Amino acid sequence: MNYLHGEIPATISQCIKLRFLDLRSNLFTGEIFKDIGSLSELWILNLGENNLTGSIPPSIGNLSSLFGLLLHNNNLYGSMPQTMGGLVSLEIFQIANNLISGEIPSSLYNLSSLLSFTSGNNHLEGGLPSSMFDTLVNLERIILYQNRLRGLLPDSISNASNLVEFDVEQNSFSGVVPSKLGNLRYLYWLNLDENNLEANKISDWDFLTSLTNCSLLETLLLEFNRFGSVLPASIANLSSIMTTFAIGWNQISGTIPAGIGNLVNLTVLGLNDNQLTGRLPSTIGRLKDLHTLSLSGNRLMGQIPSSIGNLTLLNLLYLDSNEFSGSIPASLGQCKSLEELNISQNNLSGAIPKELVSISSLTKHLGLSSNSLSGMLPPEIGNLKNLDAIAISDNKLSGTIPNSLGDCQSLEYLYMQGNLFEGTIPQSLQNLKGLEELDLSRNRLSGEIPEFLEKLGALYQLNLSFNDLTGEVPSKGVFSNTSAVSVLGNSKLCGGNQGLNLPMCNMQSNRKHLPVALNVIAPIIAGLLALIILAVIYVIVRRKNLKKKTSFKSSLDEQFTKVSFSELQRATDGFSESNLIGVGSFGSVYKGVLATNTTVAVKVLNLQRHGALKSFTAECEALRNTRHRNLLKIFTSCSSLDSRGNEFKALILEYMPNGSLDNWLHQKEPENSNRTTLSTLQRLDIAIDVASALDYLHHHGHLPIVHCDLKPSNILLDEDMSAHVSDFGLAKVLWNQATENNQNFTKSLGIKGTIGYVAPEYGMGGEASVHGDVYSYGIVLLELFTGKRPTDDMFHDGLNLHKYVKMNSQGQVLDIVDPNLLLLEDGQEAESKALEKCMDSVIRIGVACSEEDPQERKQMGEVVRELNAVKDLLLKVM
Repeated sequence: MNYLHGEIPATISQCIKLRFLDLRSNLFTGEIFKDIGSLSELWILNLGENNLTGSIPPSIGNLSSLFGLLLHNNNLYGSMPQTMGGLVSLEIFQIANNLISGEIPSSLYNLSSLLSFTSGNNHLEGGLPSSMFDTLVNLERIILYQNRLRGLLPDSISNASNLVEFDVEQNSFSGVVPSKLGNLRYLYWLNLDENNLEANKISDWDFLTSLTNCSLLETLLLEFNRFGSVLPASIANLSSIMTTFAIGWNQISGTIPAGIGNLVNLTVLGLNDNQLTGRLPSTIGRLKDLHTLSLSGNRLMGQIPSSIGNLTLLNLLYLDSNEFSGSIPASLGQCKSLEELNISQNNLSGAIPKELVSISSLTKHLGLSSNSLSGMLPPEIGNLKNLDAIAISDNKLSGTIPNSLGDCQSLEYLYMQGNLFEGTIPQSLQNLKGLEELDLSRNRLSGEIPEFLEKLGALYQLNLSFNDLTGEVPSKGVFSNTSAVSVLGNSKLCGGNQGLNLPMCNMQSNRKHLPVALNVIAPIIAGLLALIILAVIYVIVRRKNLKKKTSFKSSLDEQFTKVSFSELQRATDGFSESNLIGVGSFGSVYKGVLATNTTVAVKVLNLQRHGALKSFTAECEALRNTRHRNLLKIFTSCSSLDSRGNEFKALILEYMPNGSLDNWLHQKEPENSNRTTLSTLQRLDIAIDVASALDYLHHHGHLPIVHCDLKPSNILLDEDMSAHVSDFGLAKVLWNQATENNQNFTKSLGIKGTIGYVAPEYGMGGEASVHGDVYSYGIVLLELFTGKRPTDDMFHDGLNLHKYVKMNSQGQVLDIVDPNLLLLEDGQEAESKALEKCMDSVIRIGVACSEEDPQERKQMGEVVRELNAVKDLLLKVM
């Protein structure tokens, strides 16, 4: 990449002897010059990977000597001109990843010299003529994925005997697949995913039997279609070098042929979400190169064969939602590479093998829920130190919860409900610092609720209902949000927050055992204590109101050890420009390295700027009692004099090596040129991170906090690309948090924010509320997934980002999302209609959050749940 930019000079058309014009991988904009046809001796024209717009000029058909035309990865639109039939020497035609629409010109089907036709990820419509391959007999690659093509696949495809790759994934092709694909002797890639193709009787599967003649076939993708009937036994004779066979999300019945074990080089086998019955053949154990085995969502029965333990390279194993019975084979413990295992929702019984919970490679999910497993949870569970989620709910597991469970320090989700666990909640669970959801309901647990649960800062859902717990319910942390906690069915609990509707903790139950005199005195003592407590509260509140401003400063002093001006000066090399990483409304941010060798961000306040001191105070107050993984951490502060004797104030914050989300969405060249584009999954993770942070601020903290200035430049990314919300200079603490309908607000005259992101009600003098943050989040979410700033020049005369998306997303969401969203993390194009469904769901959430009426916007907890559901779907199809 040379970073050439601007428009391609039209004067190039005067270079009539030019043979090669290669301008790929630059930053050219504008249209392809209309006189391109003047370059009559051109052999290669490569304008790929730029930012070109406009349509393909008709004069291009004059390039009769051209054998390579590459226009991929631009923003070209309009239809392809019929004049392209004049490219009689054309061998390679590449226009993938543009906005080309209309039908494929019929003149293109006459180019007998064509070897490669790649037009994936466009808006092409219409069908492919049945005689298409009567002339295009030399084609080796035809790539038409992610378009709007329909109709039958041409029977004449069998004429293209040199075809190596055929990909029409994510279109609307229908009918039966041509039966003579076996003539394609060099075929190695066949992708028919996500169409409306059918197989209603055995003969409709003739194409699969025919493919057994394709000895070079490596990848066969048939997912998300309407294939039914019985899977033919001929799959046993498919290419022995095949690595990927995926036919999930169809309506296939019958049994899995035992011959599946002949495909010994398979790395991915997907038969999930069909209607398969019978037993899983033991021959599955022959597929020793398997990395992914997905059989979930069928009706498979019988025991899980012990031969599955031979699949020692397996990373992902999904056997959930079937009818498997018997015990879990201990041989699964031999699968030492497993990262995710789900065998929930079956009829499995017996004990959990200790070998299973000793697979230390498990990092994503261990799903054993909704079976009939019994016995104790093996103490070897502690070996799963890097696991994110454990689900063992709705079984018959008994005994105590093992202390070793506390060794699983990466756990974020722990579901143990619906078992027979007894004893107390072990103290070792306090080691699970990242735990977000914990469900221990419907067991036989006893003893008091441990206090450490209110100190788990990431915990936002806790269910302890229907046990035999006793004593006082804590009131801090997750317990402060009664909608996030359930303790129903524990008749011996008392106290806690009023929303739990528990009786007060008192001595009434013990009074019958007290002497009569003490029973008389007790009410008097209780009354005196109540008066003393009320008096103390009155004094505290009065002092708080009188000293509110100074309390911000002192609270910060108590929480952190301060650093001096000279230390910060050394850490930032004298606040040098080379360490400057950002400039905001009230100051500058520098990268610094403290004497402890800790890299930090130093936010230096510009005290000459009106409002800077207020901003400093607001940020201290907002952050002093917050603890959440997606909020920027404040390490300490500095309130001192600089080298000239002037007042100096700074905050020392956690350093974010990947900068702001704004820089990633709107990259500036060339300084950010080494960055890759954010993938769909990364953007979704960022959206979830920010939503989780806002949900915590609004509903789960010490007091509700409104950020008031959420935007991409205030969302920072750490080394793992996790998002952290920053810059609380305009934040408002909602001291009056209990109002009707739980609508938290605070008076705010002249509230500030950033144009494009600030809620419309603020512009009319409205009060700061959590609804305002939700609006800002909705705009950020739409920007994240469309790539358009809310201040883009296209938004004028009443049109804004919200209205633009709402008007244009109905049924055509792919027309408005950032084209880069359709690329997976490995750079390959997404291979699922489910991806479009994911994008549609995300856009709908963004629109709902940014509605003009505050009462119509979603709550952030709901947003978090919905986005996590979208992520689950996305991961399922990746």
